[in-house]
Amino acid sequence: MKILRLLNKILFLIIYFVFIITTSNAEDKPVDIWKINEDQSAQETVDQIKSTNEQIKKNPKKNIYDSQSQNISKKITLEKNLISKKIKIVGLFDPNDYGLDINMWLYSDGDQIKNILSKIDKINLSEDSNELMKITLFTNAYYPEKNITEKEIFKFKSDWLIKYSNLEFIEEYLIKNEIVNDNSKLTRYLVDKYLSIADLEKACEIFSKIKEPINDEYLSKFNIYCLIKNDKKDEAQIIFDLKKELGFKDKYFETKINHLLGYDVKIDGKISEKSILDFHLAHQTDPKFEFNPTDNTDKIIWKYLSSYNLLQSFQEIDISELEKISTIELAVHNKNYPEQDLFNIYKRFQFNINQLINAQDTYKSLSNIEARALIYQRILLESEVVERLKLLKVLKNLFKKENLHDAFDKELKKFLEKIDPLEVPDNLTSFYYTNIKIEQKFDKKIKFNNEILHQSKLINYFNGDYSKSKIEKDLNNFLKKIKKNKEYNLSKKDIILIDSLKADGILIEKKYDNLYTVNPLEIPTDIQVMINNNEKGTALLRIIEVIGEDSLERMDEDTIYFIISALNQLDIDWIRNKILLKVLPLKV
Repeated sequence: MKILRLLNKILFLIIYFVFIITTSNAEDKPVDIWKINEDQSAQETVDQIKSTNEQIKKNPKKNIYDSQSQNISKKITLEKNLISKKIKIVGLFDPNDYGLDINMWLYSDGDQIKNILSKIDKINLSEDSNELMKITLFTNAYYPEKNITEKEIFKFKSDWLIKYSNLEFIEEYLIKNEIVNDNSKLTRYLVDKYLSIADLEKACEIFSKIKEPINDEYLSKFNIYCLIKNDKKDEAQIIFDLKKELGFKDKYFETKINHLLGYDVKIDGKISEKSILDFHLAHQTDPKFEFNPTDNTDKIIWKYLSSYNLLQSFQEIDISELEKISTIELAVHNKNYPEQDLFNIYKRFQFNINQLINAQDTYKSLSNIEARALIYQRILLESEVVERLKLLKVLKNLFKKENLHDAFDKELKKFLEKIDPLEVPDNLTSFYYTNIKIEQKFDKKIKFNNEILHQSKLINYFNGDYSKSKIEKDLNNFLKKIKKNKEYNLSKKDIILIDSLKADGILIEKKYDNLYTVNPLEIPTDIQVMINNNEKGTALLRIIEVIGEDSLERMDEDTIYFIISALNQLDIDWIRNKILLKVLPLKV
């Protein structure tokens, strides 16, 4: 039986070697979407279009549709040349789904893209900005050819995904595009994140979906461990032996794996924090595993300890161990330790009656941790609203002073939610509204007000609920009513609606042309140049930069006007319509 198993291992090794050699020599290796395999005719066409675009740059206010008519025949030639090439598209969204196109980046300058992205990276993007960013970055399109590399593109995408996106979206991006080896850092982030939240099944499932040999050493080790956990020890052993034959050396990993394979029942007790996989292997091979984290312990290991219930209970912590409590405060700030447990520790501190009564003066003579504990206990005893608010502000500032502001987040919101906003004095309103959790109603329904143009049923057009003939008739009838009503003045939002309908070819009778006049549209010059050059991708990045941390619904009307006007010129109707349905109607 042992001989048969050995023969099976040898056969597997031979097949594995042949597979690797064949794969490495394959000539049809997939090429990334934005890495275009150019031939002379395609390049000549690109050069011709760029030459025309240079002329457009000299007149940035020139309408995009004029430039499009000049380039249309050249674009057709270019697209035919590109379609004839075998190019692997790296993305998740069909361009047509969002009113975009596969050439949305083709005319862009990589230096300009990198400059905008570096600015965006410094902004804490709002939900609206992030949604637009996801569409912009992950719509199937060719990359720009100038001043940017494939590696840089992958990095920008990976960095954004790590910063903002959910794990399911990252997995879909990696697996569907078969780019695990090209994005090993992102793949490692994904499996590590799943492991840190105690979802080992999900982490290991990813490896079963990877169709190509894994090049990254860390991911290869993770795969070996997953094979063992899935009771495929023979396969794990063969791959591990092969790696060692190819020069792999990692004594710590080998010791833990041999234990899991059953070859070495001795427990060495060593714990490595070099990676979360190493840490997990120590946990899995030692039934008496214990670990006390410190301030230097990596955040992801703190998360792991919390997920696997390996953190010391607050009831077991002695309040005299201020250094340990300080470590816990940092963990709470990083969302790796329950906030409530920290405040339960604060409750156990002993203060005399004078300290509690005069807490706002007494805390200044105590250590930082004792000061926070004293103020917290005084808050629990305070019944007067204004005084409690003052104490809450003091405690929040004490956390901020040591860069621990997120350690007092959920508990602060609980206190503030019990306070009637009408009882908040003027000098504390800013503190109150900055820190209280404002529930967002994502299922708000539109309430029509047919006395106001931009709140009327006409906005259903942007939902696709109007035929062209009907919207023209109803719009002109509404304008007729407005013209008769001398007290009605068209608002900026009314004008945004009218201009968007006109951009879609909806005809308005000339007798209503004098109903409104607007100041010349102030679209930033660089964005107007992008519009004229049909640089849809870069223009969208600039719009994202403008929106930044703001919610679209809270932005001023002038900014919304320029954004909608830009999208009208770019003919990006889907995104425009979504924005209009956010900012125009009255919602309840």
